[in-house]
Amino acid sequence: MIARNRVHRFLTRRGSPDFVVEAGLAGLVRRWKETARAVRRGYPLGLDDYLNDLDGRQLIAEVLPLATPAERKKLRSRVIEADTVFRNHSTAVRFCLWGAREANRRGWTSRRNWWYYRLPDASGHTLQADLADRHT
Repeated sequence: MIARNRVHRFLTRRGSPDFVVEAGLAGLVRRWKETARAVRRGYPLGLDDYLNDLDGRQLIAEVLPLATPAERKKLRSRVIEADTVFRNHSTAVRFCLWGAREANRRGWTSRRNWWYYRLPDASGHTLQADLADRHT
């Protein structure tokens, strides 16, 4: 219960929506698995949604150390499974999807925060159009 409180306090301090705080780490992992499956099928949403999904993975990286050892062990394997699906159906890019300024400000790197440096192998028109607009 202590870790749950630590996780909830962290998410609240970060300004996470109530539904994210309530679902906690397990909810974040569940959403990441859904994102990985969506990427495998062909990501249907736009860039804002994709960045939001990637932010969920970032929260997992930040919150996982706050969990109890038992919860960490249980959820880490689920995260690794989702990460594998995501990596297998996405391609690394040389730039942070949030932009270089944001990556520098937050200290994100393609090695440590790799999810921000990958695009789905298959995506719908919306994500492709959003990316084209951003890079023109």
